[in-house]
Amino acid sequence: MQITIIAGARPNFMKIAPVIAALHNKQQQGYNISYRLVHTGQHYDANMSQSFFEQLGIPEPHANLEAGGGTQAEQTANIMVRFEKELMAHPSSLVLVVGDVTSTLACSIVAKKMQVKVAHVEAGIRSGDITMPEEINRMVTDAIADYFFTTSEIANENLRREGKTAEQLFFVGNTMIDTLLKNRSRFYAPPVWEQAGLQPQQYLVMTLHRPANVDEEDHLAILINEIMHNSRQLPVIFPVHPRTAKQLERIALAHPNLYFTTPLGYLEFNYLVAHAKAVITDSGGITEETTVMGVPCMTLRDSTERPETCTVGTNVLLGTDPAALGPAMELLFAGKWKQGGIPPLWDGHTAERIADALVALLSIQTQPAQLA
Repeated sequence: MQITIIAGARPNFMKIAPVIAALHNKQQQGYNISYRLVHTGQHYDANMSQSFFEQLGIPEPHANLEAGGGTQAEQTANIMVRFEKELMAHPSSLVLVVGDVTSTLACSIVAKKMQVKVAHVEAGIRSGDITMPEEINRMVTDAIADYFFTTSEIANENLRREGKTAEQLFFVGNTMIDTLLKNRSRFYAPPVWEQAGLQPQQYLVMTLHRPANVDEEDHLAILINEIMHNSRQLPVIFPVHPRTAKQLERIALAHPNLYFTTPLGYLEFNYLVAHAKAVITDSGGITEETTVMGVPCMTLRDSTERPETCTVGTNVLLGTDPAALGPAMELLFAGKWKQGGIPPLWDGHTAERIADALVALLSIQTQPAQLA
């Protein structure tokens, strides 16, 4: 039995690493299961892609479709055309997609049209904001997929409302947390730690890349200025997404405590997050990591597909109005930020549960030699 695993963008890599490790364990136990890792090339910058493979011990992909660049429509089309050829050349029992990026959507459509079953890891999460490309990717993928591996009971409820049956749903937890817990002892400081003279709990980390925050230069400038105004002169470390970098080139910012870096590798970035006083972000995945590490998190979005990071974890949804930052920072510096907890099954064993489910779903048996 062969499973085709799809990865295309930075958020995917943290999710596939533990799944691949769990499948290797099944092979060592004698199960007749193999996988083919397909990198769509959606993220092709070394800092956004290759460094993650190296740091997380992900094996070299069996195929790289090199479908990065272009508009969303061009990228989707390129991935579909190239993945169709890949799947024709290398037939699969099941295509496993993760997350909510363009590659997730494109490869799901191709697989279903070729009569190959699709399993979606991190299925059922919803922001309710149809203006987000990721929300469209989630909805379309879940509309056609066959099996759903979920991170929360909220995701299960969303899928039930959409007509999915109990036999299709597998509440397994969060593979990103598997990766986080496995690698936490390996985190190390990036160069900016020394350059900025950072000390634990004495700096902030900021990431911004959502269109609502970065596409309008004036709004982006106001947002960053408001963050710096309320930072109480603490250093603010800003790993800059390529999308945001283009806008920053046209904005005049003069803050001695604002430190720009290129996108960081997984181990360096999470070292910064783990030791930060707080994180200010518009990312979804980071809110999960801050929740597990107990780091205060402010999300500059009007909605979130990960509500458990707010109801259980350390995350607070502030919206996109810069005026919301002041009161939130006052709460932080007064030492009154909520403690938070860890959602159910975010325990580092999610990928093992996924591998067990795949063995059962595909009726994979141990090889005869192993049974003797």
